[in-house]
Amino acid sequence: MEEPYPIHMGRPRPLLIPVLWRRPWLPFAAVLSAPFALGAWAIGQSAGTGGAVTNIPAQEIIMKSHATASVRKGEETALTRDELIARLIKAGEAEVLGADQAEIDSYFDTRKFRFHAPDGFDTDFAGLNNYFKSIRASFDDRSIRRGIIVAEGDYIACQTWIEGKFVREFAQSPAGALSPNGQRVVWDLMNIFMFDDQGRIVEEWVRTDYRSFLRQLGAQGH
Repeated sequence: MEEPYPIHMGRPRPLLIPVLWRRPWLPFAAVLSAPFALGAWAIGQSAGTGGAVTNIPAQEIIMKSHATASVRKGEETALTRDELIARLIKAGEAEVLGADQAEIDSYFDTRKFRFHAPDGFDTDFAGLNNYFKSIRASFDDRSIRRGIIVAEGDYIACQTWIEGKFVREFAQSPAGALSPNGQRVVWDLMNIFMFDDQGRIVEEWVRTDYRSFLRQLGAQGH
């Protein structure tokens, strides 16, 4: 049976010759630029179809890299690095300056939270909450500041300074209950926080100089 559209194979000819022959007015530079235009189109198509080359704006890529999504879980969350830092700052202010307990709770996973301090001291959210209640009861003119902050995935590390005037008995000092000395005291801390995919703090590690802290509190022998 005869093919309806017979194909005649001939000697291959250069692509540009017939183009120039049929369109002598076409600028030669435009013809030469055609392969580059096709290449650009192909890159754009690759981006739209899951190819390796993408055209996502650099700022968007940076913001996505700071999301709290855990790569291990293959999940994505709406919280960005800046939003996590904002929550961390608010959590510290709520604990030190005082806030409604429901607001304080909203910054933590109150069931899973674990706190780790020097000398092997560990506690849960209730223990941390009671410690800050003691601080609010013992110190006036309180403040909290965050210094250098480093964020990576679900973790934030930062410098922290908590200050207050020691005016009433402090029941939860590292040396036990201490009487007030009326002096302004500064906690100098290094913290590492881990967040869950809802932006709640689930674990905290703290390093500090207890000796300096106790000396400021007026503890004997420090």
